[in-house]
Amino acid sequence: MRSKSVGICATITSLLFFCSSALAQNWKNPAQKYLNSYKDYSNAQCPIPNDSIKNFVYFSRDRHSIKSHPFLKHKAFKGAQIMYSWKQLEPTKGKYDFFLIEEDVEYLNKYGKKLFIQLQDATFNVTYNPVPKYLITDEYAGGAALHYEHKNPEGWVAKRWNANVQERFSLLLQALGESFDGKIEGINLQETAINISEAKELDFSEKLYVEGLKSNMLALKKAFPNSTTMIYANFIPGEWLPWDDKGYLKSIYAYGEEIGVGLGAPDLMVTRKAQLNHALTQMHEGDFNVPIGIAVQDGNYIGKTGADLDYNEHKDKGKTRNSIVPLLHAFAKDFLKVDYMFWVNQKPYFEEDVLPCFPNE
Repeated sequence: MRSKSVGICATITSLLFFCSSALAQNWKNPAQKYLNSYKDYSNAQCPIPNDSIKNFVYFSRDRHSIKSHPFLKHKAFKGAQIMYSWKQLEPTKGKYDFFLIEEDVEYLNKYGKKLFIQLQDATFNVTYNPVPKYLITDEYAGGAALHYEHKNPEGWVAKRWNANVQERFSLLLQALGESFDGKIEGINLQETAINISEAKELDFSEKLYVEGLKSNMLALKKAFPNSTTMIYANFIPGEWLPWDDKGYLKSIYAYGEEIGVGLGAPDLMVTRKAQLNHALTQMHEGDFNVPIGIAVQDGNYIGKTGADLDYNEHKDKGKTRNSIVPLLHAFAKDFLKVDYMFWVNQKPYFEEDVLPCFPNE
């Protein structure tokens, strides 16, 4: 004969199974919160209507390509975003050389276009260290460190967490501001995403890194009170949203709003969880008074990034495709509510997909 206790246990087990099954059916993975948001903009088409977004063409360090470029005669594009390395601008300690910037400002002004500086203190090429040679000394703990991708060295980054390096960087910003504040559209600091080996860089810590970023942001704002200032805040070492949230990335966005530094990110990837859960979530969920910007960079025109293992710029270039430019613009405008878009000058996509999609009027 079956005991009452056995019957009660069976009933409880059945209830627990029912409840857990119901919870499983209703549970939503927070990492997929915005995974399908792009679908709301999948019907966007060319031509892109005029709006308040300021569109710039990103040339990276290929500054010579601005000469006679078609964007110069296109009214939808306000100017060029060009990268200049710290090493270029301060060849020796305290001696600054801004000739390249001056030349580009003058050339763009002839066509009624503005310059947006991207200040390079990190590279994605191990053969090029962007910091001046005088920093590569014990006084600055080597000045720069290797950062990694897929456990392999990917490039160099200035020691943003080192107080002595921060001081030299702030002096560079001060000198740039004295020469160009109000004369250029804006200036942005490079992306925050790095992967540092703490075993090799004993002076590095996650918290020091975040504090260093904020120090550079404040120095940037003080140096450029009139031109737009911005930091590309995409990922912070030591956390991975939404699961491992230490408040690092959120604090950068909050601090930018507090001191008046704009917030942006590279790689407009509307279907990629990593980008969606980090910078794009901060932009979408935040209520900002500072400028917000997003960059469409190499690979983004076909839904990839330069860090993807399956991305080969030469192999993928020009492949048969449906242009996603209208989708990217609509997502940036309505989901992210950006003020700036930086469209990379990648062939053939920019001239074949981007330029024709914007009315030149």
